[in-house]
Amino acid sequence: MSNPTQHIAVYQRRRAALLAQMQHAGGGVAVIEAAPELHRNADSEFPYRFDSNFYYLTGFAEPGAALVLIAGEQPQSILFCREKNEEREIWDGYRHGPAAARELFGFTAAHDIETFDATLRELLANQPTVWTLMGAGLDGRIAKGIEHLRERSRNGQLAPGSVRDLAPVLGEMRLIKDVHELAIMREAGRISAAAHVRAMRHCKPGLREYHLEAELLHEFRTQGAESPAYTSIVGTGANSCILHYRAGNTEIKNGDVVLIDAGCELHGYASDITRTFPANGKFMGEQRAIYELVLAAQEASIAAVRSGRRFSDYHDASVRTLTDGLIQLKLLEGTVDGAIESLAYRRFYMHGAGHWLGLDVHDAGEYMDVNAPYNPEAPEAKRRARRLLAAGMVVTVEPGLYIRPAKDVPEGFWNIGVRIEDDIVVTESGHENLTRGVPVTVAEIEALMRR
Repeated sequence: MSNPTQHIAVYQRRRAALLAQMQHAGGGVAVIEAAPELHRNADSEFPYRFDSNFYYLTGFAEPGAALVLIAGEQPQSILFCREKNEEREIWDGYRHGPAAARELFGFTAAHDIETFDATLRELLANQPTVWTLMGAGLDGRIAKGIEHLRERSRNGQLAPGSVRDLAPVLGEMRLIKDVHELAIMREAGRISAAAHVRAMRHCKPGLREYHLEAELLHEFRTQGAESPAYTSIVGTGANSCILHYRAGNTEIKNGDVVLIDAGCELHGYASDITRTFPANGKFMGEQRAIYELVLAAQEASIAAVRSGRRFSDYHDASVRTLTDGLIQLKLLEGTVDGAIESLAYRRFYMHGAGHWLGLDVHDAGEYMDVNAPYNPEAPEAKRRARRLLAAGMVVTVEPGLYIRPAKDVPEGFWNIGVRIEDDIVVTESGHENLTRGVPVTVAEIEALMRR
């Protein structure tokens, strides 16, 4: 991406909103650096991916850049980026350069990144606070700038007296998606759904996991997505029970289930879908029982996603549904409440039901209600209440069951891993599912695979 994928006014409003919050908190200077290019091996680099916070505020996708925001009566947004360089552009591609970047992206000013350190010292002078993303790589440069100013305080220039973390502020901003972001995420969901459909249609016993991964990548790129949002999970048989398994060379066998957790990244925004299906196109016995139980849990969870409900409510709904079903299948004993209280269900369901989604797959934003009382004596997950959901938040809903071989588990259940995941927007009146373009019921999946 070279040019902004949303209108520059969107990024300008975000910068203005951050500057207003800084000013309300006493003013100061915010400094955010672009992600560095990462060495892979020899003379190769990893494909460049911008820093999500930097991109959220700028729309600027080039490496070698930094943003400085100055709060005050006349707020300023200053970009530092690489100068134009015809020789390097021949090898590495187009560079905007400061002049074009200022005009196209709507900054107050833009300068050569080579002047950043020297100019930063000047911009920090006499400011009460410096705002930055703690631990993101700038800490040393800012510390040097502050030290420089302190050594020269006799000249009348004062160093910032405090350093504040931008992460909580930007996390809260990014948590609520605007109409522009949701439009991109809908399209990302559509593309990812089409990729899952393609993989299901091509699946048959005798293929290997990497064959299905290739079908996913084909659909992502042919429909305009820049890349996968994360390393695609394609696991068959026993591999379906490994949560973060990467597609390998395992042969897909008749009678196996195949679990695919994959989504594309479009204009920086992630999608995240999981589907599980039979390799031969027909759910059998225990496969079907586990699948329909997980689907029931997902439906109960999605029903709990609405404004005013807590983030934990939809996980709790999945736990109750799955635990009840596991007892009915005789994979757990006792009562539903007892199995939940003892965490017995975690043998088969060991993860949460979802997470925030946006510019990052596990997106920014606090999960806890920071205003709720804290109880250090409670179990870790319940020491503070989870936050309330609000319109504009996007969550994944992804319950799952993973049945590994064990003496007390009937052999028919062995090596059945099932997860079902969709991307859900919280709306004023309920929710919107961004990813139901891929089949999810037993009948839908079997009909698709027959074709």
